[in-house]
Amino acid sequence: MQPLKLTLALDMMGGDHGPHTTIPAALAAVCEYSDLHLILCGDEAILTEQLKLHGVFPHPQLSIRHSSQVVSMAEKPSVALRSKRDSSMRVALDLVEKGEVQACVSAGNTGALIAMAHFVLKMLNGVDRPALISALPAIESNPVYMLDLGATVNCDADTLFQFAVMGAVMAEEVIGISQPKVALLNMGEEEIKGSDQIKRASMLLSECNDINYIGYIEGNDIFTGKADVIVCDGFVGNVALKTCEGVAKLILRRFETSIKDKVTAQLFGWLIKPFIKNLYLGVNPDHYNGASLLGLRGIVVKSHGNATKEAFLSAIRQAVREVERQVPAKIKGRLEHVLIDKA
Repeated sequence: MQPLKLTLALDMMGGDHGPHTTIPAALAAVCEYSDLHLILCGDEAILTEQLKLHGVFPHPQLSIRHSSQVVSMAEKPSVALRSKRDSSMRVALDLVEKGEVQACVSAGNTGALIAMAHFVLKMLNGVDRPALISALPAIESNPVYMLDLGATVNCDADTLFQFAVMGAVMAEEVIGISQPKVALLNMGEEEIKGSDQIKRASMLLSECNDINYIGYIEGNDIFTGKADVIVCDGFVGNVALKTCEGVAKLILRRFETSIKDKVTAQLFGWLIKPFIKNLYLGVNPDHYNGASLLGLRGIVVKSHGNATKEAFLSAIRQAVREVERQVPAKIKGRLEHVLIDKA
């Protein structure tokens, strides 16, 4: 059964803050998108109480799908997959599989979400493992897509090749970049550097005419716009992402502290306040929150576990964009063409 209008399922109980974050984000989303309907998956009593506290129950754009279980942030993925079949996360994914919604968003346990999504939605033909991909800010106008950000920790060359294909299609279809530049994240740009897997993946990409492969890229070039798509395994990608977020926060905090410490800066602080605000908006991780789980037969967007209202809203926006642009349908053909022909 296909949904008649734009409909998303939200895992309301996942993440560090649960409904305290997801309810305000859901309300902001339906205010922003008049044609959006959200199915809130979680404990019906808790969600109803929270909506009443906000003075919006019932709401014409919101409905509740009760679930009796919650996947904790520390729960092992295998345990969650076996024993949490009525969790808010699993119910949201089941709605995607049944065609009642077009996408789901969760801030819950990343490992559990990947395991459940893999089991419920299955993989696209030609793809072995899913990958988390997210847009990152760049010096140039277009953002940079980076994958994998933690879905698959250990990747062989074939998996990295598949990630490169999916990332290229995502950049082309969502941002509209013609022949996006694809690079492998490595410890140097020289051909002799890197692991055997990286070297073999580089060889596979060099032989693929459908990919605009430009070679290796180092960590200090992630944000320069040198590449539109940066490919790495999940361990490297996750560490790089968290490090970049930490550095952004460090720079902004140091900047704010230096202004407060200097009397002259305080006197003229009002002059540069708009600049600081624009700088923060440009690098604030909340505005880039929402990593898509690529390679599945459905749209799944993962939000930060410690997401704020704005961050979870950003993840909802990402899901809406992918639904509106029919990303799975558009990438399916390209994936099958490139990957199956290669096989």
